[in-house]
Amino acid sequence: MLGSPALGVSAIVVCFNEEDRIEDCLKSLAWCDEIVVVDSFSTDRTPEIGRRLAHIFVQRPWPGYREQKAYAHSLATKDWVLLVDSDERVTAELQQEISQQLAQDNGTYAGYAIPRLVRYLGRWWWRGGWYPDYDVRLFRRERATWGGVDPHEKIIVDGQVGRLKEPLHHYTYRSIDDHVQRINRFTSISSAELHKSGGRWRLSDALLRPAVRFFRSYILKRGFMEGFAGFYVALTAAVYVFLKYAKLWELELKDKRDGERRR
Repeated sequence: MLGSPALGVSAIVVCFNEEDRIEDCLKSLAWCDEIVVVDSFSTDRTPEIGRRLAHIFVQRPWPGYREQKAYAHSLATKDWVLLVDSDERVTAELQQEISQQLAQDNGTYAGYAIPRLVRYLGRWWWRGGWYPDYDVRLFRRERATWGGVDPHEKIIVDGQVGRLKEPLHHYTYRSIDDHVQRINRFTSISSAELHKSGGRWRLSDALLRPAVRFFRSYILKRGFMEGFAGFYVALTAAVYVFLKYAKLWELELKDKRDGERRR
């Protein structure tokens, strides 16, 4: 059983206005020794649900994905930390695999990458480029730090990373409207981070990278086998890339205008 002190697991979740999904997420983590929830002052029932189901519930202003998840990590007290987003669920099969893996762990691994399986548009996305999407989600608390840039933060572990087989279920988008809104929000964050790090806009990026992304999703990853849904997902993946570079171009235009005003 995972509840034994020798195999202590802290689950960490960050959230904001997730009342329709946070309960299922936290209930799927009930087997963990500790559940830590960091909420960004939600205005719906998320805090009520979080306080009821989490062992540690904290509210904190939103500083960005990387910083908020790193803060949740800092609140965890068990040997192992499991990062789960509020739109994800740990299945019974994944729980069992984690239990077995940690029971036989001899210190070889500092973390484990877990595949994610997306549920969207009435189907599981085994094709189209979203699966397996391996990501380090289970790691030793004292052997992990945070890197990457928003909104694509990542866990960096000091040691080897193993791989689990059972997927984390990811209920990524509520609807097409939610999908489009998130594309807009995430591309704004991505372009700003790219601009801040010195990235420069190039026409070739804006033209070629979206085409490559579409080809990868629709052809190489067999999205065409999902019918129109596969075409839609491939197209929106290309739009994401295009918008990121278009917004980078816009930021450079703004810099140019600001520079001219200061002359």
